[in-house]
Amino acid sequence: MTGLTIHEFSDDLAHHFRDINAEWIEAMYRMEATDHEVLGDPRGRIIDPGGAILFVEAGGRGIVGACALQRTAPACFELTKMGVRSAARGTGAGAFLLAAMIARAKSMGAETLYLLTNRKSAAAIHLYEKAGFVHDAGIMADYGARYERCDVAMRYPL
Repeated sequence: MTGLTIHEFSDDLAHHFRDINAEWIEAMYRMEATDHEVLGDPRGRIIDPGGAILFVEAGGRGIVGACALQRTAPACFELTKMGVRSAARGTGAGAFLLAAMIARAKSMGAETLYLLTNRKSAAAIHLYEKAGFVHDAGIMADYGARYERCDVAMRYPL
């Protein structure tokens, strides 16, 4: 898809972060307490503690995707709450956004970049593998209990 643009988090865009992520979570799983907390207060839960949220806009379609880097320890970030609106899936917006998030993690000095997901999210897992993420039992052991639905943990080799 041409005409993709990355946007930084702003309070004016926070509703897109909530709506995009609630769409896929509710379609495939159920909202957990941590989902409600993060989606309800992205500035307080992601931005202020040293994380980042980026959005992807598709020309003529508006904001179609969102993703966050949540600081979980010094130089350690979870790639989390990555979603693309169902109408924009398969357009390349997700890969574009993921590449921007990996670059952002590097620029923020990340030494560990990981994600937690579920095997039901096969398309997302394929996207992560294609971008270079590898399955990691240590990440699962350290962080996997964060979500009831988590049965896949991956790390990006920085």
